[in-house]
Amino acid sequence: MAEWNTYYRNEEDEEDQEEGEQSGGDYKATGRDSLVFLVDASKEMFIKGEDGQPSNFDMTMQVVRSVYASKIISSHRDLMALVFYGTEQSKNPRNSFKHVYVYHDLDEPGAKRVQDVDALRGGKGAQLATETMGSGETSLVDALWCCGNLYSDIKLRLSHKRLMIFTCRDEPHGSDGVKDKQARTKAGDLKETGVVIDLMHLMKPGGFDVATFFRDIISPPEDESELGLQLEPCDKLEDLKKRVRAKESKKRAMARMNLCLGDGINVAVGIYATAVTARKPASIRLYRETNEPVRSKTRTFHTQTGSLLLPSEIKKSQVYGKRQIVMERDEVDAIKKFDDPGMSLIGFKPMAKLKRHHHIRSASFLYPEEDEVKGSACLFSALLTKCSERNVFALCRCVARRNFPPRFAALVPQKEEVDEGKVQISPPGFHVIYLPYADDVRTLDPPQFPTASQRQVDKMKEIVSKLRFKYRCDAFENPVIQQQYRNLEALALNMMAPEDIDDLIMPKVDQINNRLGPLVQEFKDLVYPDNYNPESKPAAKRKTADTGGGAEKKPKVEVPEGELRAHVQNGTLGKLTVPVLKETCKRFGVRTTGTKKQELIDALIAQLGQ
Repeated sequence: MAEWNTYYRNEEDEEDQEEGEQSGGDYKATGRDSLVFLVDASKEMFIKGEDGQPSNFDMTMQVVRSVYASKIISSHRDLMALVFYGTEQSKNPRNSFKHVYVYHDLDEPGAKRVQDVDALRGGKGAQLATETMGSGETSLVDALWCCGNLYSDIKLRLSHKRLMIFTCRDEPHGSDGVKDKQARTKAGDLKETGVVIDLMHLMKPGGFDVATFFRDIISPPEDESELGLQLEPCDKLEDLKKRVRAKESKKRAMARMNLCLGDGINVAVGIYATAVTARKPASIRLYRETNEPVRSKTRTFHTQTGSLLLPSEIKKSQVYGKRQIVMERDEVDAIKKFDDPGMSLIGFKPMAKLKRHHHIRSASFLYPEEDEVKGSACLFSALLTKCSERNVFALCRCVARRNFPPRFAALVPQKEEVDEGKVQISPPGFHVIYLPYADDVRTLDPPQFPTASQRQVDKMKEIVSKLRFKYRCDAFENPVIQQQYRNLEALALNMMAPEDIDDLIMPKVDQINNRLGPLVQEFKDLVYPDNYNPESKPAAKRKTADTGGGAEKKPKVEVPEGELRAHVQNGTLGKLTVPVLKETCKRFGVRTTGTKKQELIDALIAQLGQ
């Protein structure tokens, strides 16, 4: 029976492996991620900022709403909760904690929850929060106890537990040292159970001193790539969203392996995906009578007898030299296996040797795994520092997973970068650039085009310099995917119409025209002949003359020598017609090897440009 169950699968193993090789592999979580928002509901949170800035409470609700919506799209199976502390009213399981209001239990995010958070935004939202919860005494230890119970009441397996505290008060208990001590003790208990506690502290008059109380509450960074404790509070919505995005998701490695630097020298590393193609969610097939999901199964039958075949009764073949080579499944698996997963250092090369056309697929990111082998971070950091100083990359042999083919890979060093708010922009590590084999390289035979003159090149340089801008990949969203999710969001939230999307990859024609000015017309005058219109249809052939039946002859047009030399100097000989060029060549005794326009122009330039 086990053999039949393993045989009835939705997709072929080979298809999964090919997709994994192209996309860099995928990981399967052993449990669900969970995130609890613990929000301060004191009166200080509702004070509006200067110059019409939103209050800290309003900014927090906007961030919570943004995370809810993004989780519905990206990780709808993750669990999320929203808890307020410092409230006048109490609402929590068994109502055992005062001044703690559980607005949302730990559960999967949905459209109803997004609507609930929307109701708490803005001025009306602040009034609703005041009427529903109010502001009262603060006991952070009770709030931490309540959050701990939310985790313990979940029967599902959780792979990652995170608790985010939003507050603008650095001393939530005032001068009550007993409550401070109890809160520190409970925070330590939560961290021992695997809960990661983060602080999203907000701006308040006089500044926010983390060392007063919260330094002992929050969890230390899990590794150097994780965003550490920020000493400066957030006073802008975008800064707060950036910090929450850096913390909300657990970073998982696609694969973990050893980087062998020599005999007996191994560094434990993990490979992470920095960019994965975003696709629209696949539609789910439903039974039309009950709207229940249906599943598809693949079965193989004998073409002659119609009997159902077992996996053991199936072989595989491939035609080679007009001969069918038949192999068993075990033989196919043995052929696919080259080596155990791992990376082996081959040598080092200057960065100038790595070309852009060597990137045959999206790169991944390499980072040390200190938990696997002690000392990996130190040795990895030393290798990264030396490669950066000497401007070289490491050439390695990489086998990402079992039964994956070996690849050539270039490890390109990257130093850590942080912005003004001490938020990490790029982590330290190596970019893994997968290099092509000789079999992957193709020889191209590009078509031959006329060579542009120096004046044409200079004019195009001016155009290029005018159209330059700073490119950031995170500033452009896929309009197709955005439109898909806008429509789904409108249907789920019962909105009258979906929000309009801004197609950011559409060229801004007006702005481009303002920047270029007359440069485009000047370039067209240098390259194209007079009255050139790329959208016009080709001119129709002239009809024969009424008398004689022959084509009507035009009078010869002679170009003065001074004007001709000016055309040669300005690179505008292309404006002259082919008959005029032929007549000019005859007049100056220029011999040509052909009758094409460019050949005539080249011959005249060679003769008159001396």
